[in-house]
This record gives sequence, C-alpha cells and structure tokens, in this order.
Amino acid sequence: MKKTVKLEAIDPIEIYGAGNQILSEFCSYFPHLKVVARGDELILEGQESDIAEFNIRFAQLVERRHHKMNLTVYDVEDIFSGNSTDRFRLDGNAIIVYGTDGKPIRARGKTQQELVKAYFNHDLIFAIGPAGTGKTYMAIALAVRALKNREIKRIILTRPAVEAGERLGFLPGDLKDKLDPYLQPLYDALSDMIPAKKLQEFMGDGTIQIAPLAYMRGRTLDKACVILDEAQNTNLGQLKMFLTRMGTSAKFIVTGDATQIDLPRREDSGLLTGIRLLEGIKGIATIRFTNEDIVRHPLVTKIVKAFDEKSFAHSDEA
Repeated sequence: MKKTVKLEAIDPIEIYGAGNQILSEFCSYFPHLKVVARGDELILEGQESDIAEFNIRFAQLVERRHHKMNLTVYDVEDIFSGNSTDRFRLDGNAIIVYGTDGKPIRARGKTQQELVKAYFNHDLIFAIGPAGTGKTYMAIALAVRALKNREIKRIILTRPAVEAGERLGFLPGDLKDKLDPYLQPLYDALSDMIPAKKLQEFMGDGTIQIAPLAYMRGRTLDKACVILDEAQNTNLGQLKMFLTRMGTSAKFIVTGDATQIDLPRREDSGLLTGIRLLEGIKGIATIRFTNEDIVRHPLVTKIVKAFDEKSFAHSDEA
C-alpha cells in the first residue's frame, strides 16, 4: 500500500529537524515502512496497519510542535513511550511541578500565567518587573519541569557578578565561596523543587549549572533552558554576549527589574535598550510584571510602591 502525507501550514524542517534528524528517529520505530520525504510531503509504502499507526503518531508529533518552539528526538521518544502531549499545555492554574514538600507549584496570577504560556510559544522570553513577582521562581519551575520531562538536557542559571552594595572581594574563600552567597536565591528556588540528594547529583554532573555571567562567554548553550537573572545589571554588550550563546534547541529566559540597578551608572544598564532593539522579532516575548503581581508578604507591595514614589519625586526635583 502507498500513501502520501502532506504537511499543512508548517515548515517541514520544523518537523523533520536539521538533517532530517527527528524524522529519521521517528521512522526508526517503523522498520517495515518505507518513508520518502519530498518537501512538504511524506510518501509512505508498506502494510496498511503500519501506515495507519504512522499517521496517528505523526499527527501527535505535529500537534506537539504547535506547543513547542523546537522539537527534539526526546519528543519522539515520549510519543512512542505513551506520554501525552497534554503535559505541554499549561493553561490557567495548571501544575508546573511538584515541590519537594509535595505541594504543587502553579502560576500565581494572570502575569505569571502569561509567562508560562509564552514559554511554550517562544524561545526567548524577557520577564521584567519589580521584586517579589515570582519572575525568577517561575522561570526556574519551568526549567525544572522541562528537565524532568526530558525536553532539555541541562539547566543553566546565571547572574552578572555585580554587588548590591557589598564587596565580593572582601568575602573569605575562593571564587566559588565568594559567589555562592550571591547566587543563593537560585539555589533556594531549586531546592524547593528538587530533593537535596538529586540536586547535588545534578550539580555534580553538570546537569544543573549555576555560574556568573562572565563564564558564559565563548559557549554555545544547546538542549538547555538558560536563565539570566538580575539582567538589569548587564550592559548592552554583556546582554548581547549572553543572547548570542543560544543553541538551536535552547530556551532562554531573561529576568530583571529596571528599578534595582546596581551598576555604578544606572544608564549603563542594557536591559530595557535590549528589549526595545528586539521588539517585534518572531520567537521573542516580553512579559511585564507590575506591583499588582507581587506575591510575597503584603508589605512588599507597599514597600515597592513607597520607594517607587520616592524615586519619582527625586527625578522631578532633578
């Protein structure tokens, strides 16, 4: 039996993968079926039952692509292991991951939900807004979920090594000892989602990496979810360096708060300029949090508002 499957309204390379890598992996599950790819058409030749099964599984692969910016061979493995594509649809109050205390971690509020939805439709996301809105925490939750679902191989978390009023050079110990306290918020979020022993294993074998931004130079970060935290403390050159590390199967999330710049000169921050330069490019989303999205202690909202009003008053006096 011979049949032709036509791809509708989608670029074949998005399904076949570079060098037909994904298609080859997919076809390996049908050893008795001859498959020839010709542009947006697949010509199938073999038993009717094999062709029918191929069509069902291939439709699942295409459906999964609609909920992810990039497919990988792991998506093919998941489809044939019986995992549902429904776990790629995170809408509303869906559970992202379960915390180490057994409680579900969900998007809290409309803007966090927008961040979750943007993750499945974009490869680069900017999440900006005041402290306490859960930008970084939600980004890490999405990364942990992707790792558990084998959508990625690594989680890489990074921050620019800029002191918030302190001097790292005066802290005791080697470079790691000096930087670990500065990176502690990232460790804290991970420890909420991954058991201590497993987290230690992931840190040991490089599955999860936490490093200052300068360590990203020269690398190509692929098959990973990469999160740049405190991006307001990067200049435009550093931000460009980070963004150009993106590999073909990577997700990048950039978080920052333009009101908390710790650089010697506030105007050196490249975050907002970078967002403006990239605005409108397909595959890039910007999620803007406000004081209304703060999910910490109720006083945090009032504190942020008071400081914002004070800063505004000072700018008027200037």
